[in-house]
Amino acid sequence: MDPELAWSAHVHHRRSLRVCLLLAYQSFGVVYGDLSTSPLYVFKSTFVRKLQYHESEEVIFGALSFIFWTLTLVPVIKYAIIVLSAQDNGEGGTFALYSLLCRHANLSLLPTHHAMDEELSAYKLKKKDHNTQSLILKRLFERYKQARIALLVLVLLGTSMVIGDGVLTPAISVLSSVQGLQVAFSELPSYVITILACFILICLFSVQHYGTHRVAFLFAPVILSWLLCIAAVGIYNTIVWNPHVIQAMSPFHLYKFFQLTGKDGWVSLGGIALCITGTEAMFADLGHFTQSSIRVAFVSVVYPCLLLSYMGHAAYLSKNLLDIEGSFYKSVPNFVYWPVFVVGTLASIVGSQAIISATFSVIKQCHSLSCFPRIKVVHTSKQLLGRIYSPEINWILMILCLAVTVGFRDTTAIGNAYGFAVITVMLVTTCLMTLVILLVWQRNIMLAGCFFACFGLLEGLYFTATIMKVAEGGWVPLVLAFLCMLVMYVWHYGTAKKYEFDLQNKASMKWILTLGPSLGIVRVRGIGLIYTELVTGVPAIFSHFVTNLPAFHQVLVFVCVKTVHMPYVTLDERYVIGRIGPKEYRMYRCIVRHGYKDIRKEEDDFENQLVANICEYIQREAEHSTTSIDDSDDGQLTVIGSLDLSALKMVVSGSDHDNTDDADGGSQLHTFDDETMSSLQSLETVLQLPSSQQRRRKVRFELPQQSSISPAVRDEMYEVIEASKAGMAYFLGHSCVRTKKGSSFLKRLAIDFGYSFLRENCRGSAVALGIPHNCLVQVGMIYYV
Repeated sequence: MDPELAWSAHVHHRRSLRVCLLLAYQSFGVVYGDLSTSPLYVFKSTFVRKLQYHESEEVIFGALSFIFWTLTLVPVIKYAIIVLSAQDNGEGGTFALYSLLCRHANLSLLPTHHAMDEELSAYKLKKKDHNTQSLILKRLFERYKQARIALLVLVLLGTSMVIGDGVLTPAISVLSSVQGLQVAFSELPSYVITILACFILICLFSVQHYGTHRVAFLFAPVILSWLLCIAAVGIYNTIVWNPHVIQAMSPFHLYKFFQLTGKDGWVSLGGIALCITGTEAMFADLGHFTQSSIRVAFVSVVYPCLLLSYMGHAAYLSKNLLDIEGSFYKSVPNFVYWPVFVVGTLASIVGSQAIISATFSVIKQCHSLSCFPRIKVVHTSKQLLGRIYSPEINWILMILCLAVTVGFRDTTAIGNAYGFAVITVMLVTTCLMTLVILLVWQRNIMLAGCFFACFGLLEGLYFTATIMKVAEGGWVPLVLAFLCMLVMYVWHYGTAKKYEFDLQNKASMKWILTLGPSLGIVRVRGIGLIYTELVTGVPAIFSHFVTNLPAFHQVLVFVCVKTVHMPYVTLDERYVIGRIGPKEYRMYRCIVRHGYKDIRKEEDDFENQLVANICEYIQREAEHSTTSIDDSDDGQLTVIGSLDLSALKMVVSGSDHDNTDDADGGSQLHTFDDETMSSLQSLETVLQLPSSQQRRRKVRFELPQQSSISPAVRDEMYEVIEASKAGMAYFLGHSCVRTKKGSSFLKRLAIDFGYSFLRENCRGSAVALGIPHNCLVQVGMIYYV
């Protein structure tokens, strides 16, 4: 082998290893905060009710054996080895699995899906020929809408339980940590512990709007210090109290546990299930790290530290059977008690912070896929775009978290609720992963069946145990999940029905053509942006407007902002430009595609991007270098997927304060002359267009005098540029959705009450789309669905 190539490969390997180790270190504070604090409450939640009458060394060993095998099978084998491989372009979580399935089997219920979405690079890289087994399952989902609805409900269930974790995790983590004070001060009243926990929770939620990027560098050291502390305490307790605890690794103790405890032992599995709380974060937070870094951190540090902690805890309990209450801090040696308590409290806060931030991200993804009302999203860091904050969600979470803490005042009852939520999320992941193995990975049905049988049966066993505790706190995640699912499904249902109305009532191309190039109205200077959810056709709000007002702009652009089943869409593939009607109509379509994890930045210069893309489209259309899609409603719709400024042959000059006229005698823009438009310029006041001096321009466009561009193309590009100088007006539908006469009671309840209430109380679409208020024109319509 060439020595230079060998050395280059060696350097690249060392660099990759360094990056992997750095990401693994950073993952401690983000991924493993919840999982690492689980030893605080697992044994206490396990040995409650009647199981305390069976307490013996053998029973303690049996519980430890269950913990060992559960930690080995679920986090290590299921997640670290299998589920992490099901990443969606580097992203993980419930929506990532759902996105993969929707792309490979057309399972999406998003109404704005279009064939051109399948031309995105992610679709091209992952399209495969289906085998016989996956083809049968694919056709089953595509043929029966009820199957796709059931799949969506399953995804919403898992998502709702994750949101429930955002309520339960801070409550149980902080309360479990603070209860350690009762070990040092045995006479401390329980209400003081509750008040102190509530104070910490209020402080935690109150500082969310500041963001955590300033102190995030402390998260990893805190969690790593905590893991090393509990591992050291575990080793100490194992040596001092009972070195024979290592025998619990044998599966024989699983059988022995049930033999000694019977039904009571089965019910207690709900407490043992808490040892894998936070495991889902290994997959959900994949987008911030890499597969290798998460695996390295878990296998090399988290997994052995947790096992050592549980072993030491079990060794202590085997010789101190009466110390179940507060057993974790009782097992900590006196000479290190306060350092461990302080680090444990900080670790519980860090773990709570991670799940709160994750809840914001999950709800934002739900909104992107039309499954949650519009909410305010604040970016707390300019450097890290994934750090977001939602005021409404934050205060709702805080109120619910305080209610759970004050209402239960005990980690056992909260643990019952927490275990139910955790196991439900894992069962949903197992079901979705089974479909991914069949439809995406194209594996044999036997392999998918083995995966489902192995992990589905294990998690099903824990699920049945948690169901037995519904009356003792397990009802909390059920209520939270029901409310979340109700809100999400009603919003998704109403959005779909509203889109169906738009689709059925869109203006026909024949009607547009009968109006002629002037559209039967006065065409005034400027660009009119008509926002619509339609990816084809002319929306009803356009015909509603032109039949009531006599003027519209010389250039019309129908803008559709949509989300596709991909985590991110690159800027080269974000804008899709097409033409509506003949060229002299000056009507275009712009489809802006975002991924479900894309974050729209307020500083995005949409207007300049739009003008540049339209001009690029005009030139490419003339050069016949675009892909054409035949659409019966629009005629010939030409799509452009990327912007190439060098091919655009445009000069872009950055200037925040430049006037649109070139005052320094530089190249002058061609002035488009239209007799009709010139004679009716006074009608611009009808639409109240802002002047160019009132709005700052980051760039201005100039066309060089080039003979390679045909006169017709040059004139059209000049007209678009001149129209952009005059200003842009944004037309947005202000709709009121109502049900038709004769609709069923459930439909009237969902639309007239639920969906209408959510629309009236959620964030306005103009604010969500970043539309400037002084340029907004709202068109009111009533939608009868």
